Amino acid sequence: MSESPIRPSESLRHVRYEIRGRLAHRAHELERQGYEIISLNIGNPGAFGLRTPETMRLAMIENLAEADGYCHQKGIFPAREAVVMQQQARGVAGVTAEEVFIGNGVSELINLVLRALLDDGDEVLVPSPDYPLWSAAVTLNGGRAVHYPCRPQNGFVPDPDELARLITPRTRALVVINPNNPTGAVYPRAVLEALARLAERSGLVVFSDEIYDQMVYDGAEFVPMATLVHETLCATLSGLSKVYRACGYRVGWAVFSGQTRAAVDYLAAIDLLSSLRLCSNVLAQWAVQTALGGYQSIQDLVGPGGRLYESRRTIHAAVSASRFLRLKEAPRGAMYAFIGVDTAELPGFDDQRFALDLLEQKHVLVAPGVSFNVPYRNHFRITSLPDSATLQKVFARIEDLLSAYAATPPAADNVVPGPKRLA
Repeated sequence: MSESPIRPSESLRHVRYEIRGRLAHRAHELERQGYEIISLNIGNPGAFGLRTPETMRLAMIENLAEADGYCHQKGIFPAREAVVMQQQARGVAGVTAEEVFIGNGVSELINLVLRALLDDGDEVLVPSPDYPLWSAAVTLNGGRAVHYPCRPQNGFVPDPDELARLITPRTRALVVINPNNPTGAVYPRAVLEALARLAERSGLVVFSDEIYDQMVYDGAEFVPMATLVHETLCATLSGLSKVYRACGYRVGWAVFSGQTRAAVDYLAAIDLLSSLRLCSNVLAQWAVQTALGGYQSIQDLVGPGGRLYESRRTIHAAVSASRFLRLKEAPRGAMYAFIGVDTAELPGFDDQRFALDLLEQKHVLVAPGVSFNVPYRNHFRITSLPDSATLQKVFARIEDLLSAYAATPPAADNVVPGPKRLA
């Protein structure tokens, strides 16, 4: 009797998440063969020795007995109230614990807030380059991701006028990722104000992904989007994963502000979806109040002499010294660099071919730029989490490979097929 193949859902046909895709699977294969791989494809602080603050671990231990049962679908009150207090301290008015939803990381909340909003064919404005989960979640929930350019020559900052021309009667929401993943851009206040006014005029829900909110360098100003959006609904998404180096805790939150009265039915829909998954990780929620109310140790990492600051400086110095690499300025925020390759020096350069060769030949794993829904193929993303010595080693290997390309262009049959553009 022949076996019939089990086909996956058609809804996944255009869903991509290449950061953990084929290249990452190949890296695991190489590791099982005994090779040491330097994995720079994911911003995972724990993998590079950056620990969660001890006070957060102690808070969970002290409340272990309170974590046996389910909690309210929106999350435990102390965690939600701590988020409210943080928002109030930043100048966000009118938020109570009722407008806060705790989720299993921001990733789960992105899916929930989009599922509650979108009908088939609805459009969501998403930056390009993007954090690809946003595009994937729009697609999974029946929508269409419309990418607005954040061009390298503009420091990866969007042009509000260009974005405005992409709005149609089907546009429901605007996604803003600031500080930005994958580029490290921190958007100027004037740009954010223009985006807020645009969303208000068009009646768009603003989804502001601010998971890197305290990771800014050299005096860059982080402006919370919720302080600027008043005449439409704004959802601020953040969590413990990055600033507090607690990715494995899986705790994120979505805070709704602005025109919440007009969004009663929408918020009820999110509450329904939250109920269907019962609740998020209860134990880790007990770390939220301590995290937000305690000493902000991230400042030690992003200031001069701090680990993230020095790693970022090492990346910029290595790119500046390279014959082949280009980066307009050092990233102003987050924990990544989105690095360009000069195609005048390397005609025909392909980011996926480069990423595969770098992995196979030099045992370094990076994320090719095409993974982030861009139309060009000469960028790649690395995380700045490793120490400076490791990054210096990485860039020496990158320079060796690119020098070999310049001497003998790589064969075209090494190209890894790229994901289809979503818009």
